[in-house]
Amino acid sequence: MNQSPLYLQIKTYIIKQIEQGYWPIGHRISTELELTEQFGVSRMTVNKALRDLVSEGRLVRRPRLGTFVSAPDDKAESPLLNIRNIADEVSQRGKTYSSKVIKQASILADDMVATQLGVMLNSSVYCSEIIHFEDKTPIQLEIRWVNANYVPQYIEQDFSDITPNQYLSNSCPLSAIEHTVEAIVASDSVRAALRLGINEPCLLLNRRTWSGDKLISTALLYHPGTRYKLSSKVMF
Repeated sequence: MNQSPLYLQIKTYIIKQIEQGYWPIGHRISTELELTEQFGVSRMTVNKALRDLVSEGRLVRRPRLGTFVSAPDDKAESPLLNIRNIADEVSQRGKTYSSKVIKQASILADDMVATQLGVMLNSSVYCSEIIHFEDKTPIQLEIRWVNANYVPQYIEQDFSDITPNQYLSNSCPLSAIEHTVEAIVASDSVRAALRLGINEPCLLLNRRTWSGDKLISTALLYHPGTRYKLSSKVMF
């Protein structure tokens, strides 16, 4: 039996509804009366749980309209018009960065990789898959393919110690980037890696990078839409 205070049980229920995607950002949650009946508690108890969640930024109350799931103010953020090392971004936000290397191998380029990386079909290329964390919460799944002819030592790097971005920036100074962004329905593997809720949105950033006239790498960067945002600033 759950021995925690009733208002905490209600808070936990609401948070799970949000994190598992049943109550997305902007969703009007159950009313105080509905929660009172659902949990068999006093309205004061429900009100305490809701007030706590409002003060924590999880919910927002709108007079005469109801209580809604709010967008978090502390989303991780990356620039869209240039490239920054994700480990530095996390540190600059005062958070702790860590990563988990899922795959690091030499593979044969299929149609998609060959086209994106500008190599012949079945050419030998390097592939790495890494989950990047902020305070132990996954904020990016990086799947990257690298031209083995231009960066032959890529496969030998310890990417638990240095990020691919750091290594490539040092080895092949950046001269051009190409970015496209789209909202997608995440596959089961991406959802599991990023701990996405059932209906939680996913942002996919497609990136290609050049050094001089050489196309060095192509990457798919997946982000949890409720915990991450991309920004840009253009000066005129």
